[in-house]
Amino acid sequence: MSASPSSSAQAAREVIAARLRDLRIEAELTGHELAIRCGWSPAKSSRIEHARTPPSDADIRAWCAACGAPDHAADLVASNRQADQMYVHWKRLHRHGMRRAQEEVVPLYQQTRNFRVYCSNVVPGMVQTEAYARALLATIAAFQGTPDDSTEAAASRVERSNVLHEGGHRFALLMEEAVLRCRIGDADTMAGQLGYLLAVMALPNVSLGVIPFTARRRVWPLEAFYLFDGRRASVELLTAAVNVSAPSEIAVYAKAFSELSGIAVYGSDARVLITEAIDSLR
Repeated sequence: MSASPSSSAQAAREVIAARLRDLRIEAELTGHELAIRCGWSPAKSSRIEHARTPPSDADIRAWCAACGAPDHAADLVASNRQADQMYVHWKRLHRHGMRRAQEEVVPLYQQTRNFRVYCSNVVPGMVQTEAYARALLATIAAFQGTPDDSTEAAASRVERSNVLHEGGHRFALLMEEAVLRCRIGDADTMAGQLGYLLAVMALPNVSLGVIPFTARRRVWPLEAFYLFDGRRASVELLTAAVNVSAPSEIAVYAKAFSELSGIAVYGSDARVLITEAIDSLR
């Protein structure tokens, strides 16, 4: 049974509260001393530190300043603002089917200018064919025990992917070679999907890299993640999507993407790997 939205938000707030408590302890302040520096009651410090009262942006900045750690404020403020959306459980998101989930992110896709996407398990959503998306989404619905509207959801996913052909959007896509070999749907579905990747590579606003099995790893295979400009990272776990907005955490994902980009192959070398994967379907 998946956690409720409120319990997920509370878990996120408890993480923030723990980080604030650690800052106080590192500054060697008691709760009473911190309250005096911040100009509020000791009871308020206790409520914030035990995640009983969500802090305001001003509360967080005052807390960090009192602890001599103002450089932590930006990350904590960003995390606090996103607490309600930080953990989104797939079963809750898909409780009425998956089509709505595809449509809800359309504004984010339209607003984003630079996409950086890493996938270790399946083809990135914005370059999936309708047949591949339908097969994948049907499998997800069966596993989660949620309504199967994979046909409608796949059509919405493909429509959402029109941003590939609109001006002003750039896509840097990375995938592990395993993605090319992991069969989603039947052989014809996979062949069509891999052939579409070859076509997508020709688009001037798309950079597509494949990390070969034989690459000398500087970064181990990670969970799939999407970077939307420098404002947000969305990480796909088995049970939930984790939405990251803290600048320092986004920087870590950007670093990982840069490192993974360095071991990927592009152009003709990537086409060879894709073509070999197509040939293996025969």
